[in-house]
Amino acid sequence: MYDKPFHNKDISKLKFLVTGGAGFVGSHLVEYLLKYNAGKVIVLDNLSTGFQDNVDLFKNNDNFEFVEGDISCFDTCLEVCRGVDYILHQAALGSVPRSIKYPLDTNKANVTGFLNMINAAKESNVKRFIYASSSSVYGDSPDLPKTEKVIGNPLSPYAVSKRINELYADVFYKNYGLEVIGLRYFNIFGPRQSPSGAYAAAIPLFIFSVLNKTNPDIFGDGKQSRDFTFVENAVEANIKALFVNNNAALGKVFNVALGEKTTVNDLFQIICSIDGASIKPVYKDERKGDIKHSLADISMTKKNNRI
Repeated sequence: MYDKPFHNKDISKLKFLVTGGAGFVGSHLVEYLLKYNAGKVIVLDNLSTGFQDNVDLFKNNDNFEFVEGDISCFDTCLEVCRGVDYILHQAALGSVPRSIKYPLDTNKANVTGFLNMINAAKESNVKRFIYASSSSVYGDSPDLPKTEKVIGNPLSPYAVSKRINELYADVFYKNYGLEVIGLRYFNIFGPRQSPSGAYAAAIPLFIFSVLNKTNPDIFGDGKQSRDFTFVENAVEANIKALFVNNNAALGKVFNVALGEKTTVNDLFQIICSIDGASIKPVYKDERKGDIKHSLADISMTKKNNRI
């Protein structure tokens, strides 16, 4: 991946912090930055949902540093921000079902942790703070496609936490002049996305099931649809947000998606057809907090991505 850069700036003398860099999207951001000769890339991760293997991919690179720590500790956040030019904030406790089961843990990581990081960025005079939001903030809004200005009521603690992130970011931009841009991810997938654990995403779970000839669970009737988005698109969005030369983009939140929807049933059949598998899913009750349909309008993202 990344055969050509998404930026046109010399980054060889710049220092980047990627929170959650041992995770799925975070590790891809680290990979991109190091490939294009970033001066320094620091990863802050507590390895609660990230993986040491993702950190070890870069351990022999002299421009890479790993700090095992928790964003719920403000002193840790302040320490790692020292001398940093740009922050890509990916650290969070993901998963709607997990948040329903563990709302306090979700709030600690996603709300307290976010506030610690953005405040540390402000105190450290970081040039720009890019953060991962989520399509879950659209909640019970029935409108399709999802446009950034129209959201509904959140359906889970995870959705609440991501909406609070957006509100804090707006306040820090307006009151402190911190350059912030939020990215609402729509069902990101790709290499290094783990199929293990109770809260794994659909695509790695389906691939694992097909390869191992097991029957995966589908919650609900499978007719729910999602805007599945390859991880390289998420990386491109983050890098362009870092360096976009467009003041109108600052303080805003943008959809990161393909702009097309696929039902869960169709997704499973596509994955089965690649392998020639004939296994059947096991249908279970719908999960609380899940959105029925998700499709992004990406016109505002395309309009504001000038580097």
